[in-house]
Amino acid sequence: MFYSQIKHLKVSTFILGSNPFGGFSHQSVQTDEEMRHYFTTARIKQIYHEAETLGVNTLLARTDFHMMRLLMEFCDEGGRIQWFAQTCPEVGDHAACIQRARNYGAVACHIHGGVMDYLYALGKLDEIPAAVDMIREKGMLAGIAAHNPEVIAWAEDHLDLDYYLCSYYNPIPRHKNPEHVAGTQEYFGEEDRAAMTDLIGTLSRPVIHYKILAAGRNEPAAAFAFAASKMRANDAVCVGIYPKDHPSMLREDVALLEQALQPTRTVASD
Repeated sequence: MFYSQIKHLKVSTFILGSNPFGGFSHQSVQTDEEMRHYFTTARIKQIYHEAETLGVNTLLARTDFHMMRLLMEFCDEGGRIQWFAQTCPEVGDHAACIQRARNYGAVACHIHGGVMDYLYALGKLDEIPAAVDMIREKGMLAGIAAHNPEVIAWAEDHLDLDYYLCSYYNPIPRHKNPEHVAGTQEYFGEEDRAAMTDLIGTLSRPVIHYKILAAGRNEPAAAFAFAASKMRANDAVCVGIYPKDHPSMLREDVALLEQALQPTRTVASD
């Protein structure tokens, strides 16, 4: 496994995402429902354990009560995966989510990408610096996520952050609602991926690249190869998995990223 350095944290270049665990397929309402039935507590913990055996030491998950309880149980049972927390607008404001992240042991916290896009559209990003300060006061690394490259560009100019989460795609407009609405038609355009990855090359902080597979629409080997070509020394990717019909998905995805990064990184650590 290759690792990146985000401030004092050693972060696996493959970060396990959690959208599928909550039924966020970004494909269809039916698939959302199938995911919710498939991802029992036992199955999610099994994936956490498999991730750790593969060298994946970082999980990205929302500060919702389902994910927090799962993480608590996993850690109580000896799990060691580190948590990068994402704020969760449906269960609280910035302050409530940041406090929950701290209470449940997150090592980093970032503002939800849909929220950032929404506040940017409304011209209300002036509330974000105080949230970033609170994250740091709670002893966590601070970041923001976004689907819109203009939001990341704004953050580069106006915020002092430790990391960014940059979505390769901007699939739904966020000017009316910060949250993903199930059943909304989504658009995954190459022009969005090009705009975001061009911007990533100019940023001053490490980037976690996400939605690199376009929610299962991109062929995995090509998607990981493209992401690897855009990753800088301390960047990482975040990928969720749905192994119902493909039990080896996590292992194969990790191997694809390692293979793609091999020409640019000379030392792999376990």
